[in-house]
Amino acid sequence: MKFVDLSHTFEDGMPGFRQKNDDGTHTEYTAEVYPFFTHEESREMYEGKAAFEVTEMRFQTSMGTYLDSPYHRHPEGRDISDLDIGELVLPGTVVDARGLAGNEELTVDALPQESALAGTAVLFNFGWDEHWGTEQYRSYPYISEAVIERLIDADVSLVGVDTLNADDHQNPARPAHTRLLDEEIFIVENLCNLDSLGGESFRFFAVPIKAKDTAAMPIRAFAEVDQ
Repeated sequence: MKFVDLSHTFEDGMPGFRQKNDDGTHTEYTAEVYPFFTHEESREMYEGKAAFEVTEMRFQTSMGTYLDSPYHRHPEGRDISDLDIGELVLPGTVVDARGLAGNEELTVDALPQESALAGTAVLFNFGWDEHWGTEQYRSYPYISEAVIERLIDADVSLVGVDTLNADDHQNPARPAHTRLLDEEIFIVENLCNLDSLGGESFRFFAVPIKAKDTAAMPIRAFAEVDQ
């Protein structure tokens, strides 16, 4: 077996999501990572014989490479703590969606025609992770409503993208989140390194901490690849 890391590094000042204000400006969100106390600050607690650092973090849970639970979109849906580990370790398929421009939708022609997708994680490789940390990352391709319905019909278990959002940010109805999460098809956003999985047979891991009353949570997404 080999393992392929599909997660962006979670770090202080990392790219986050953006909200538009009433005056037309935007508020940028990010993660803050800093020492709660440092090795030097803790040394005297242990009479100089040991020292430890404890780290504190502050962030919105829709940050970095993260998983959306049904509760993210639907108040009656299951939250992160309600999801079983077995639902988040799945056989995976990568769809080559490269070559699209920002704000361009992916059509059903890109989906595999004969693959059995039921119960799998379908990961869309737009090649957009190369723009991570740039302004271009915020104008991204996305899956069309026809693709969303085809995925539901195929009974997939999870949909992942290497973009900021599975939905077109200009569509306030957010059909991917609305339809997929209503069907208990989980969503992972901000994946990376999907190029490494082209044509490989793999299992996809998308396990967050077991956080109650939580709509989304960062994950260490990775693939276990057969060799």
